[in-house]
Amino acid sequence: MTAKKKTKRDLSGPFGFEPYKQKKGEEYMNEQQELHFRNILESWMKELMEEVDRTVHHMQDEAANFPDPNDRATQESEFSLELRTRDRERKLIKKIEDILALIDSHDYGYCEACGVEIGIRRLEARPTATLCIDCKTLDEIREKQMG
Repeated sequence: MTAKKKTKRDLSGPFGFEPYKQKKGEEYMNEQQELHFRNILESWMKELMEEVDRTVHHMQDEAANFPDPNDRATQESEFSLELRTRDRERKLIKKIEDILALIDSHDYGYCEACGVEIGIRRLEARPTATLCIDCKTLDEIREKQMG
């Protein structure tokens, strides 16, 4: 059995990008870092938009008026699931647009609750993060307590 050859994408970070290599003494959220995250976010948004287009075409192509009620119910159930997924993606696209606005205003990468740096690695794992790990943890604890 031969080992599977790794592709460039297999070796890259999340969203198909190489992780940012921070230089010693480099200022946090400088121009290069903002560009790095802008590229990640814009690429992610483009993928989401392409998925929306695919869904529209798929639903148009696959829409059929099945005489059998079970077949019709199955198709409606599949379409409903697809539409729920697209709705979540629509909300994510809006969040990405909001994050791109933060990059434009040079406020990206800082916790909206306490103002500390969120961190390059956390942002690469979750580019839409707006809370540092400590504030996010507290937020989740509060959420659990509220039910």
